[in-house]
Amino acid sequence: MTTPPNGLPLYRVLTGPDDDTFCHRVSEALALGYQLYRGPALTFNGERVIVAQALLWPAFDQYGRVSGATGDELARQ
Repeated sequence: MTTPPNGLPLYRVLTGPDDDTFCHRVSEALALGYQLYRGPALTFNGERVIVAQALLWPAFDQYGRVSGATGDELARQ
């Protein structure tokens, strides 16, 4: 599959409280075929830790460059 299912974008950032729900969201994205892009970002909002995790569809290489996706494919995202 060269594009993500269900019209999802090639690049996604998931955010939320650092809890089981967030971990399950990341796990679901990995099960769809997304790959982690670098490590998560964490912050504290005064009450809880908030985490952000970037995900790339495999059309991108480890440096965030498009590998194999055409400009037309990217424009449709």
